[in-house]
Amino acid sequence: MDLEIFDETKKVSQEWLTLIEQLLDYAGKYIELPDNTEMSVTLVDNEKIHAINKEYRGVDKATDVISFAIEEDDGEDLPIILSDELALEIPKNIGDIFVSIDKVKEQAEYLGHSQERELGFLVVHGFLHLNGYDHMQPDDEKEMFGLQRKILDAYGLKR
Repeated sequence: MDLEIFDETKKVSQEWLTLIEQLLDYAGKYIELPDNTEMSVTLVDNEKIHAINKEYRGVDKATDVISFAIEEDDGEDLPIILSDELALEIPKNIGDIFVSIDKVKEQAEYLGHSQERELGFLVVHGFLHLNGYDHMQPDDEKEMFGLQRKILDAYGLKR
């Protein structure tokens, strides 16, 4: 996976950056994404994610993770028809995730597990949203949270 990680807080350890990179690579393989899939993760504080949440979702508070999936087919453009070989060569950008490092720490303490587990949970949660999963309906929630738990457990970030 082609992953860009941006630490806007300038406070995240190299260990956490490596965890994010390795976990998302693992998750990509787990759900069988092409190796050339592209995405980004931006690590922010509560103030920044609050502003993003207010601007894009109309919610006037800080949240833990926000995903911006890149929609490739909005139905308005004419489709580009590529050979199977060429389609595999062109990278697919699935979108961007923003994670509040402040929320990682707050929620880990509240939930009684490690900050690494909480960071992994939020990153995988956002990643699954970028790949079309959601939790608006009970069946969808069961599927998404079940897959999220399987990925985290298999990676070694058990609760």
